[in-house]
Amino acid sequence: MRIASALFVVVLAVPVVAWAAQDHPVGYKDTPFLPDGKWRVHDIDRPAPPVITPGDGTAPPSDAVVLFDGKSLAAWKSGDKDAAWTLVDGAMEVNGTGSLETRESFGDLQLHLEWASPAKVEAESQGRGNSGVFLMGRYEIQVLDSFENRTYSDGSAASLYGQKPPLVNACRKPGEWQTYDIFFKAPRFDGEKLATPGVVTVVHNGVVVQNAEPFLGATQHRALATYAAHPATGPIVLQDHGNPVRYRNVWVRKL
Repeated sequence: MRIASALFVVVLAVPVVAWAAQDHPVGYKDTPFLPDGKWRVHDIDRPAPPVITPGDGTAPPSDAVVLFDGKSLAAWKSGDKDAAWTLVDGAMEVNGTGSLETRESFGDLQLHLEWASPAKVEAESQGRGNSGVFLMGRYEIQVLDSFENRTYSDGSAASLYGQKPPLVNACRKPGEWQTYDIFFKAPRFDGEKLATPGVVTVVHNGVVVQNAEPFLGATQHRALATYAAHPATGPIVLQDHGNPVRYRNVWVRKL
């Protein structure tokens, strides 16, 4: 039994020693091509990903476009006028001067923002902390105080308004800061015909509430959403719905 055991140990040790002695090349030129036909598996000539500095939970990643840093509304406008929302405690607050839209346009994106509904509850259903985030100025992720507030499900916080309720209600109490992390693949058109719909994933307060969900079309109220051909990029819009909702730490990455 001792001899067999010793032999067994030697056999196991051989591949370990051989693996440790192998070189680790940075790539190959003799592997199969991937489906796109451009790069091989482990292709030595495939460019390395660009290096960025990731965010730390407060600062955005180094390749982000900062849309609001708590100090300036310069990245935004309201129609043909400068943005005029109120700046308060490092946030921008809806004040009845109209919705804001970014001066820059975006297509596929990663969007981060934080929002807070009013701490004092003065209404119910759609009257509580109502606002919205419109991607390309057309496709809305609803902002609403949905904490112990019943409304139509496809109009609750983090819903694709009028189309798809969130998987769960992850809303915090009124007045508390909440986070949206939105990952959006814009729709594609072949001429006037829709080729692929817009698709979005939404993470609300760290919880996935929309998982690669397709938009049915541009957001409508009390009507079925439909698509109409439009440019490949569009502005991000924050809605003025009459409630003093606050936003802060808004940044976007082009994908």
